[in-house]
Amino acid sequence: MSNLKALILISSLKSSEEKSNTEALSEKVQLIYKSENVESEIIRLADYNIAYGIAPDMGDGDEWPSIFEKVKAADILIIGTPLWLGEKSSIATLAIERLYGSSSETNDKRQTIYYNKVGGVIVTGNEDGAKHASASILYGLSHIGFVVPPNVDTYWVGEAGPGPSYIDAGQNNDFTKKHVEMLAYNTIHMARILKENPIPAEGNLLEE
Repeated sequence: MSNLKALILISSLKSSEEKSNTEALSEKVQLIYKSENVESEIIRLADYNIAYGIAPDMGDGDEWPSIFEKVKAADILIIGTPLWLGEKSSIATLAIERLYGSSSETNDKRQTIYYNKVGGVIVTGNEDGAKHASASILYGLSHIGFVVPPNVDTYWVGEAGPGPSYIDAGQNNDFTKKHVEMLAYNTIHMARILKENPIPAEGNLLEE
């Protein structure tokens, strides 16, 4: 039985009162996590008051610290984003900035707190930008300490111009479904490996 935990942060600009194509695609990944006994949770970041800044707690009602506690408890972190003008959402950028703000925290070996955690990305939108947004998010996660396995970006983009989004298009694209599988299973495989064989504390300790 797996004791892994996965956290999916949805950076849609809409609150959970509205449907989200990014969350709908994330739920496909979540189904595989459930089948593999991986505990998972989806958080819609637009439901929270998340302040701008790179400190762990910006005060004045900042709700990021409660989300960050779940990040610290997770073995797998997935960031889901819609595309706007070919870019990840502003909330996705905000989340990465807030994660960066705690990258000086350490584990019990004095490695950054994100060591031995696995990262991935989910993208939906119309037209182009999925690979660009994925590259940006995955680099950001890797730079602060997350492990990025192969093929951990799943995405769906429609035809150029206005048209149906992921939900309305039927959620049945073979390429997207295959990448859902690769994202889910590769993050699980790598998280299990790191659970049993964490990255050695050699050459990667933060200064005291």
